Amino acid sequence: MTTQPAISTTGLRKSYGDQVVLDGIDLHVPRGTVFSLLGANGAGKTTMVKILSTLIGADGGSARVAGHDLAADPDRVRAAIGVTGQFSAVDNLLTGRENLALMADLNHLGRAAGRARVAELLEWFDLVEPGRRTAATYSGGMRRRLDLAMTLVGSPQVIFLDEPTTGLDPRSRRGMWQIVRDLVAGGTTVFLTTQYLEEADELAHRIAVLDHGRIVAEGTADELKRRIPGGHVLLRFADPRDLAAAARAVGQSSGAGDGGALSLRVPHDGSLASLRALLDRLDRDRVPVDSLSVRTPDLDDVFLALTGDPDTAKAATR
Repeated sequence: MTTQPAISTTGLRKSYGDQVVLDGIDLHVPRGTVFSLLGANGAGKTTMVKILSTLIGADGGSARVAGHDLAADPDRVRAAIGVTGQFSAVDNLLTGRENLALMADLNHLGRAAGRARVAELLEWFDLVEPGRRTAATYSGGMRRRLDLAMTLVGSPQVIFLDEPTTGLDPRSRRGMWQIVRDLVAGGTTVFLTTQYLEEADELAHRIAVLDHGRIVAEGTADELKRRIPGGHVLLRFADPRDLAAAARAVGQSSGAGDGGALSLRVPHDGSLASLRALLDRLDRDRVPVDSLSVRTPDLDDVFLALTGDPDTAKAATR
């Protein structure tokens, strides 16, 4: 039996006047995973979140979230999801505890269940002591933790995180990452938009790149990196004769200087099999290598290759 996806869209479209923001988006997000949508400013990431969370309607196509049709049953979709947007929904005049209690009332949890849920979330997000103070006194990281805790009061099946760590310091950002990992370990599905490519690399099971209204690439982080040329192994040698021997062994004409060291760049696809084959060739010819390093494209390379220039993106996705 096939498990129904947490989110699926077919041909989703949205325009504002003559500006096409989403141009036929097809997505399939398995339950209990982190799915990251990458794109430049204005690429349509927030529009996608707003449509899937029923805040705005699509112009065409269809979508299902948590098993419910977005157009036919929006109330059930809303009951199954949580949304943490780019800007905090925290009430500065209330304490952290009062913000959570308000969300418990809005979710109709009941007095006893609401108190228990508030206490649980304050403990989980390390807000027990700060929860006694007004949110106006919170740091940026504390506000984002409280904002996400408020999203979780109703125990949603699917959570939309729209650039949740923007403006946070590295320590706070990593704290949020661990919270996301804990959520997914508990079976929650997370739909994440971010401009921090390291964040997508760390968290996402699958990544889609949105550009000019279309999904130009989708896959795991490693799959996307392998689609971009430029990976290589840098071999360094202590003797020019070893460099020449290595060049003959791998079928290259010469080496290249690198900071004064004798070195040879060998194209590499990032796979262990390719690296093993290279080392076997050098070992067979008894070529001594002083040191080596492996350079594979990262998500920065993927993002730059696939966004901004339609012709470049088209070439990179072939």
